[in-house]
Amino acid sequence: MVVPVTTGAFAQDGAEAQDAQATDIDKVIVTGSRIKRAEIEGPVPVTVITAEDIEQQGFSTVYDALNTLTQFTGSVQNELNQNGFTPNASFLNLRGLGPGYQLVLVNGRRTADYPLPYNSQSNAVNLANIPAAAIERIEVLSGGASAIYGSDAVAGVVNIIMKSNYDGDQISVRGGTTTRGGGDSLRLQWVGGKLGDAWSLTYAFEYLNREEIFASQRDFMDSYRDDPSVDPEDATAAIGLRLRDRFIGTGVGSYIYPNGEDAASICGRFQDFELEARGTCGYFGYPATQQIRNSDENLSAYLYGTYDFDNGMQAFAQLSAASADAKIASATQFWQASLFYDPNLDTILDGQRIFSASETGGIDGQQTEIDERSFDIAGGLRGTMFNGRFDWDATLSHAKYKIDISQPRLLANNVSDYFLGERLPGMDPYFGAYPVYELNMDRYFNPLDPETFQSMLTQVKTSAESEVSQGSFVFSGDLFDMPAGAVGIAGTIEAASQKYDLRPDPRIEPGYTGPEPIYNLTGTGGGGERKRYAAGLELSVPLHDTLKMNLAGRYDKYDDVTNVDDAFTWSAGLEYRPVSSLLLRGNYATSFRAPDMHYVFANESGFFTTVLDEYRCRRDGFDPTEAGGPCTTADYVYSVEGRRRGSTELEEEEGESYTVGVVWDIMDGMSVSVDYYDIKLEGAVSDISTSYLMREEAACRLGTDRDGNPVDTNSAPCEFFKGLVHRVGVDPVNDDEIDVYKSFPFNQAMLKTNGIDARWRYRLDTDRMGLFNFNLSWTHVLKLEEQEFPGDEIRNIRDHKQFFNFRSRVNWEVNWERDDWMVNINGYRWGSLPNWEETGRIAPYIIWNGVVQKKITDKATIGFAVNNILDKTHPRDDSFNSYPFFWRAYSPIGREVYATFNYKFN
Repeated sequence: MVVPVTTGAFAQDGAEAQDAQATDIDKVIVTGSRIKRAEIEGPVPVTVITAEDIEQQGFSTVYDALNTLTQFTGSVQNELNQNGFTPNASFLNLRGLGPGYQLVLVNGRRTADYPLPYNSQSNAVNLANIPAAAIERIEVLSGGASAIYGSDAVAGVVNIIMKSNYDGDQISVRGGTTTRGGGDSLRLQWVGGKLGDAWSLTYAFEYLNREEIFASQRDFMDSYRDDPSVDPEDATAAIGLRLRDRFIGTGVGSYIYPNGEDAASICGRFQDFELEARGTCGYFGYPATQQIRNSDENLSAYLYGTYDFDNGMQAFAQLSAASADAKIASATQFWQASLFYDPNLDTILDGQRIFSASETGGIDGQQTEIDERSFDIAGGLRGTMFNGRFDWDATLSHAKYKIDISQPRLLANNVSDYFLGERLPGMDPYFGAYPVYELNMDRYFNPLDPETFQSMLTQVKTSAESEVSQGSFVFSGDLFDMPAGAVGIAGTIEAASQKYDLRPDPRIEPGYTGPEPIYNLTGTGGGGERKRYAAGLELSVPLHDTLKMNLAGRYDKYDDVTNVDDAFTWSAGLEYRPVSSLLLRGNYATSFRAPDMHYVFANESGFFTTVLDEYRCRRDGFDPTEAGGPCTTADYVYSVEGRRRGSTELEEEEGESYTVGVVWDIMDGMSVSVDYYDIKLEGAVSDISTSYLMREEAACRLGTDRDGNPVDTNSAPCEFFKGLVHRVGVDPVNDDEIDVYKSFPFNQAMLKTNGIDARWRYRLDTDRMGLFNFNLSWTHVLKLEEQEFPGDEIRNIRDHKQFFNFRSRVNWEVNWERDDWMVNINGYRWGSLPNWEETGRIAPYIIWNGVVQKKITDKATIGFAVNNILDKTHPRDDSFNSYPFFWRAYSPIGREVYATFNYKFN
């Protein structure tokens, strides 16, 4: 049963909050036959997932359980995106504002961020390293909470409460697989504890082993022939092999082959290449070697102990540690020969060569290995003061997260020497601009053996670590009595230090000129630290028997290199209960977010991205806004290199939010809640978007904007935009394409979102048929507005055809218990998204799960779970012509089945 807790308890810190909340929950559970939500809810909605919920609904991890909650309407990069910067981490996106805009706590304390920045930009907490075995419950507060918790609590707070005061031992074994193939998994859990007269010890251990899944194991995404927008025989593949005479051009007519051969005879030499319709050697199975789920071997442990002194004081200590070893793999590697002059052919050439699976020797040696280690240690004292009138808690903690990555990549010199040999003296005779090589045609147009390919590889080593140390003192109690009750007070004093260090392999840093450069890979580095001091106060004031006011204020002081100095945030809430079964509530809060450390301290790094070159498109007389027009072709849409670095000039992001809602106990066992939320964020830190930069740069070079309005090409803004984009110039081979563009973060954007959260619950206890629990939750985003720069147009992007956050999410659960049986049917619905061609919307995404458990003895329980009963993958979109042919938020895994055995020793 999911039971909400009072916000007053949630607002406390650390283990003290845990004890207070547990007491409130116990009071509710004792009532048994009635869910009196209106009597325990506070001014801000809080959703709670218990350890029992996670087990009964068939979830394997913390992230799986949280990702089904309706409030998480935003999408994030995941394992499906193996080319991303954090493919082995799991992040949340509350309200669609981004992974870093909800604060994630463990037992009320901050923990170390994932050492690698999300999307190479911002920091966030990885949920993949938190063991489900050690969790007591997870509390999700929706709305700004900086007045209580400080920075990052803009969209809300996720507080993960770990087990304590556990008595006995329990083991759990769970094994599973997918019905489409791959993904075998094994999870072992041991949870236990001992209680003495003056001490307690709680421990939990978890081992999780999961097999990888490759795209080749899913027939709907193992080939470019799966493109739903065309017939399979007309599909366009990645070009596996090409050599172009650039004096002829870049089309298929510019392709040249040795000894008068044609494409068909050349393609026939390669096991994995096929002659495609346009007359090139296509590699249709190019993406099949990438993983769509990582292989993982995770081991985690948790210890929590207390000792009671004779004077009423209690000492406590906690240790959490986790180890994760993962393997990931993107599509097989390729090599492109930049423009060069070949004297034997007397022309300027370029080439592209994909190394197929048969050439590389399969997946062995192609997987990236990721080793992660983390620990979190805390300890302190708690007790009472002023004759037991106030409780207090003093805590010191330290958390650290370390990651090492070993990635096989091509050595640029080795692969170049193999195909081109040594560079010849001089430059090309036509322009004096291009190097001279004699291409080894025999090597280039014939398959490699795996040994030769392996000789071109090296291991690229990257390491990173992050840590946070903090101390806090918290007190709470009743200040004095009023006619309607006691005035409650809680205060906190905190000090913290945070730092990170990201060290990429020197060979992938921009500007590297040493030996053994790495081909086609760039990295990001950085490191820095900051200190923070804070003091906060909360008041709960009973104005009347039916009306209570909650006030909170907090002051944060930052000591770092940014323009953030300090921040004061506050909140005010009201609870009105005209009758015991009805609660009317509202809350207003200000919030702030200090810039992510990697936004501040990032060294210059490189990356590659695909852009629409609006300047060349408009220069040639075409309309860049025309869907499917000439500007969408490869002549104007291509991959370019970007350069990025952090900025110490950043300021804090400021937000405000309010919620208004009602909680009503309709009848015994039935309750409903409806809450309206509104969140606004100003000065959001972001890099300038490539589409905006391309639009402004084009206007500044051409002297008019898209609508024909004049633009001063020599103005300061135009000099700024033109200075960010460097072009190669114009000659008979090049056409002023983009060589590189620069990017950096700054406070620019305004974001605003509002919507409705609703929840219905019904508990029905029958004599003959057992106990039924029904839960239904719904979130609907009414508006999501964005303003990229101050003074720009405010756009409602909720319905924009290029915006891929969900407008609505629903989840449901029906749980039945009778004697020794338990059956749970649950599921969720994610609302429609735009289709890929931006002309309409696709169908919603609906998933059903089921769990059956049977208690076979007083101590033993067996269970069977099926996640994704109907084996759904993604809604159909016949216009999605970009691999993997569906949006990344959807799972390609399909149906998963699990068997579980639980045993309690005492």
